[in-house]
Amino acid sequence: MTNPELLTDRRRIRRKLSFWRIMTALVAIALVVGLGLRFAGSGRGSDHIARIDISGIITDDQKLLDLIEEATEAEAAKAIVVSISSPGGTTYGGERIHKALLEAGKAKPVVADIRTLAASAGYMVAASTDHIVAGESSIVGSIGVIFQYAQAQELLDKIGVRLEAIKSSPLKAEPSPFKEASEEAKAMIRSMVLDSYDWFVDLVAANRRMERAEVLRLADGSIFTGRQGLANGLVDALGGEAEIRAYLKTRGVDEALEIVEWKVPDETTSLLFGGGAASLMQQILGAPLTISHEIDRLAGGKLFLDGLVSVWQVGGQSERD
Repeated sequence: MTNPELLTDRRRIRRKLSFWRIMTALVAIALVVGLGLRFAGSGRGSDHIARIDISGIITDDQKLLDLIEEATEAEAAKAIVVSISSPGGTTYGGERIHKALLEAGKAKPVVADIRTLAASAGYMVAASTDHIVAGESSIVGSIGVIFQYAQAQELLDKIGVRLEAIKSSPLKAEPSPFKEASEEAKAMIRSMVLDSYDWFVDLVAANRRMERAEVLRLADGSIFTGRQGLANGLVDALGGEAEIRAYLKTRGVDEALEIVEWKVPDETTSLLFGGGAASLMQQILGAPLTISHEIDRLAGGKLFLDGLVSVWQVGGQSERD
């Protein structure tokens, strides 16, 4: 006679095996879907126009640079459209994207599609393309560089805290947030800011084919609407996709080509699954596989933004101040 406990154990083992078989099958499906999406490239295999989004605070983003390089080298991508909605960011971050887009422009047409705004380093990116299209009410400009640091000396004095420092030279670690900056320190930082500012002005003058004096007239930190930018030579056309396609047609790009979104792979899941499969697994498991986007959202996209920056700040001082 069969032992009831033995039967119960066998049923329990079968249930566990069934569960893991189902999970294995789901993971296998996810892997196939992810790999299929990755190698299919979401339409990248056939001739198309690549669209790359640059939004939020601009930083030294290697994944974005890799994406631009990949689109540059892709034979199927007949042109690149860079959609920009950015108030700017670090000067170095803008510089690296600028150089990447210049390289891309040697291989194929590159167009800037300015959405809400392209200010400071955001405009630096736009000015690195062959053609700039903006909305009539888009915000452009704010050509300049700024270096900011907090000053907490008065607060420390009120609470009776004093910071002492022993330095190898007077300008080491200057300016400091713990004491008023010396004139020598201010002169040092201002020299850096103006040198980067001159570089920015020359970049715009060269890429926009404008006289340097004309760029200097506009480069006082002022922002402009798309309409004003067109009148001042900072923008080539007003509109959107129709105007972008019209320009690309003059460059020999078929205006009927599909515009395909090129996106930076997800940081934590792309190695195994790819975006589509990660989404599938998230639905299956009922929990997110990554929280990086939530951290970025809560931090406003800028946990840390050190050094020289070129960013439009509402209510702030001119970037040359």
